[in-house]
Amino acid sequence: MVDQQEIARVAEVEHQDPHRILGAHEEGGGVAVRVFRPGATEVVVLPEDAGVGARPAQRMRRIHDGGVFEAHFPGVSGRFRYRIEVRYGEQAFTLHDPYSFPPVLGEVDLHLVAEGTHDEVYRHLGAQPRVLEGVQGTSFAVWAPAARRVSVVGDFNGWDGRLHAMRRMGHGVWEIFVPGVGDGALYRFEIKTPSGAHVLKIDPYGRSMELRPQNASRVTERRYAFADEAWMEARRAGDPQRKPMSIYEVHLGSWRRLPGKGQDGGRKRWMTYRELAEVLPDYVADLGFTHVELLPVMEHPFDGSWGYQVVGYFAPTSRFGEPDDLRYLIDRLHQRGIGVLLDWPPAHFPKDAWALGRFDGTALYEHLDPRQGEHREWKTFVFNYGRNEVRNFLVASALYWLDEFHVDGIRVDAVASMLYLDYGSKGPGDWLPNRHGGRENLEALKFLRELNDRIHARFPGAVVCAEESTSWPAITGATYLGGLGFDFKWNMGWMHDSLNYFKQDPVFRAFHHHLLTFGIMYAWSERYLLPLSHDEVVHLKKSLLSKMPGDHWHMLANMRLLYAYMWAHPGKKLLFMGGELGQLSEWSEKKELDWGLLTLPGHTGVLQLLKDLNRAYQGYPALHALDDQPVGFRWIDANDSAQSVASFIRYGEGAGRPEAPRGIHVVFVANFTPMVRRGYRIGVPRRCAYLEVVNTDGAVYGGSGVGNYGRVEAEAVPSHGFAQSLVLTLPPLGALFLVPERDVTEEESAAIEAQEAATRAAEAEAARLSGPYAEPSEDALALAGETGADEPADDEGDAGGGAGEG
Repeated sequence: MVDQQEIARVAEVEHQDPHRILGAHEEGGGVAVRVFRPGATEVVVLPEDAGVGARPAQRMRRIHDGGVFEAHFPGVSGRFRYRIEVRYGEQAFTLHDPYSFPPVLGEVDLHLVAEGTHDEVYRHLGAQPRVLEGVQGTSFAVWAPAARRVSVVGDFNGWDGRLHAMRRMGHGVWEIFVPGVGDGALYRFEIKTPSGAHVLKIDPYGRSMELRPQNASRVTERRYAFADEAWMEARRAGDPQRKPMSIYEVHLGSWRRLPGKGQDGGRKRWMTYRELAEVLPDYVADLGFTHVELLPVMEHPFDGSWGYQVVGYFAPTSRFGEPDDLRYLIDRLHQRGIGVLLDWPPAHFPKDAWALGRFDGTALYEHLDPRQGEHREWKTFVFNYGRNEVRNFLVASALYWLDEFHVDGIRVDAVASMLYLDYGSKGPGDWLPNRHGGRENLEALKFLRELNDRIHARFPGAVVCAEESTSWPAITGATYLGGLGFDFKWNMGWMHDSLNYFKQDPVFRAFHHHLLTFGIMYAWSERYLLPLSHDEVVHLKKSLLSKMPGDHWHMLANMRLLYAYMWAHPGKKLLFMGGELGQLSEWSEKKELDWGLLTLPGHTGVLQLLKDLNRAYQGYPALHALDDQPVGFRWIDANDSAQSVASFIRYGEGAGRPEAPRGIHVVFVANFTPMVRRGYRIGVPRRCAYLEVVNTDGAVYGGSGVGNYGRVEAEAVPSHGFAQSLVLTLPPLGALFLVPERDVTEEESAAIEAQEAATRAAEAEAARLSGPYAEPSEDALALAGETGADEPADDEGDAGGGAGEG
């Protein structure tokens, strides 16, 4: 017999393990079946297994006025399969009893959840459609350790928290299997908090949600099969640090829209994931970008947050379709050779009452003390990284997108706010120091290292980028050496310096030349990514084009020059959408890009330049292979501030020595004033012609067409530490990319230098013999055929006619 107090607790929905009372249990020489159906007028047990007594069905008796019913099957042992027929007046329903099924979660899963090391916790918590003991349904599990009771409610039970109260498993996890619930069902968790209040919460591990302003979680089942095996295999075998990475940053809701009533009140509607899949991959591939980076596609309630205030860390936003539709978009991008990165914001989350905040009535995912648990400036909660289950939640979210959606990496948003306990504080009493009295967030450091280690261990070739704006050391350093383990760090210093320089009138740029060159001073301290992101074209900062000085022609020329400088500079590249169009207005999430600009020649020229820059960037390893190594870079002249000209060389793999490294190199020269500079000499490593592969002032880009006719022959005139040099015409507000016509080997270069030395020695001897005090020399005729490398040359001859006439 079951204690009546236990029965009463079930009827009052207070029992933390209702499965121990409800369902089928061996009792009194048979099996007792108990169900809780408040409001039912009659309940009948319908056995499905043969041999469960002579009667195929048994009417249950009410044992508690609250709606608890019981039936006894004498002589039967062990669990058996059955259904129940529930009658409410004239209406009757037949269903499987959710309390007749065993737990789905095992002890190992619960232990790993508590330990914070369950890499695939997303396959166990949340809503998991499955077949259990031959019955189709969905298992629900949620972590809510302080809750007095948790029920799953949804459109399948009239949102009645009495019908599917969950059992409390170990380590604060609650669980139930609900038969008959499948793909598309809406649900929430009804939680009774320690204070006795009842709150409705979304599923933290939910994989789909309703479109805002509705907020229920949705059961979803993956059916899409990827066809990107070749891409994934190549990614696993590759080294992203040595490959080109040119990223097109996209906000899916405002990239392009279609005619129709907009979901945000506009005159055009959002494109769906599948509609985007038909145009975005081809567009990005045509531009020559290697990757797209999607502003957060995780579910978020407020359009104006652009996705950075996430409530569904495992749910693609329903604004553009279903989860499988997003998989289709990513698959199509891979099949066009485009990698996919996701913006991912683990630094904070919004305070919506139905979301993660105060989830079980306590500060579960956040700190209780607002000095630790709130970001005052953003009015959001801060995650408690010191809690194992919270770290596991966040790490599993990142792994989920890499695993279930085949994304190629993530960009971690607002890393600086995670590293410093006093970030955004207004004074000493506004934050709490760590256990050593410092401002470093030790728990966040542990989380970030763990995140990077687990991603790199499970997904070779995947990248993790940090948006970090301070001088914190070793962001991209190895974790075993004390670094944080990121693959790349956003170079915010380069971005700010470059934009500050370009907004200067060219007349004054000579006084700001250091803004161009300072970035090289620290370029090798991390593995950097150069961003011109969405953050630079919003909140009254103006569009990139509108930041440029001068009339419209000069603005476009400056913009082309900025892109050339960025693509030549060490570091991976990122450009926000619209930058290729020369947007005049700031970006807004409420409207699409100004595609009409492509009817204007100057703007189509910007688009064409980006295509050519990307082609050169990918085609010449010197522009990407040694981004993080000083051997891959050499200034030609960093100090010509008077003329606002900068020139340098990028070297590729196999750079043996700076003077004449093996492998092709790229020479970059930029004139940051609107003056044409003719006869501008720079030293170069090779004695051969150099090809002008990109000239940002080309007429095809909307420029004035000033240049060097595509080819310049090196002269035997020493300059900038090289034995030969080029004499160039520098276009106004223009940049040149030059590559050697011949890839001269080191041996060939040595032979050329030896022959040049012999020629100089012969010329010196000839000059000596022709002088007024000349005396015959027995070696004069032989010198022309020998190297003469060790012979000291006459000062006049060495600096005179030979070099000049060459």
